[in-house]
Amino acid sequence: MSLNNFYFKDFSFFSLWTFLLCSALSVWTPVQGEVLVIGSNLPIIAAPGDDVILPCHLAPTFDVQGLTVEWSKPDLKPDPSDRLSRVEYVHLYRDRKEVPDMKMASYFRRTELFMDAMKHGNISLKILNVSEEDNGRYRCFIPKLRSRVKAAVVELVVGSNFAKTSTTETPLQTPDPQDTTPTNAGRSRVAVVVVVIALISAVAVAGLIVYFCCHHLHRTLKASRG
Repeated sequence: MSLNNFYFKDFSFFSLWTFLLCSALSVWTPVQGEVLVIGSNLPIIAAPGDDVILPCHLAPTFDVQGLTVEWSKPDLKPDPSDRLSRVEYVHLYRDRKEVPDMKMASYFRRTELFMDAMKHGNISLKILNVSEEDNGRYRCFIPKLRSRVKAAVVELVVGSNFAKTSTTETPLQTPDPQDTTPTNAGRSRVAVVVVVIALISAVAVAGLIVYFCCHHLHRTLKASRG
């Protein structure tokens, strides 16, 4: 096999791996402007009898009025002894209205979404008259959202040692998605960018090494033949 053929095949092999790597990175890297579901990194603290708001919104702003929004308690599992049992929802929004038939009895007439704010991506859940039985993690989920991040988890902590607040007369609102920086999403994107740069740098260095090795071998063989 001639040196030129060897060099061509080696270069083609390197080009193929570079193409595959770049294609893979294009799939793994988050798309700029992708809509993300953002919850709260801090627990929501309340006293028994409080009205609370579990913050959850989409960033950037996205109209979710025509989508299904599910609020559930992810730590609750179906009864394994009953094959027909199912995990009911804390709140279910579907076809532009609440679906109470699939709601947990303990939350009946105690939950609501901010309907007018859903066009701006606000899917925060208001729970009235909380008790210690409401403690736990809550998951907001948009199953048909075209995004890699369709859900977020918010923790509610209700305790008698916390001072009672009045949120009924002064409704809370989630921060404007335009002014909110999703911490977890930002960190994950920075990590991805660092990994991408490191891989591309490694490929570039490997390519240069292969090129100079082949070039040096070519000159050496050419000199020995001459």
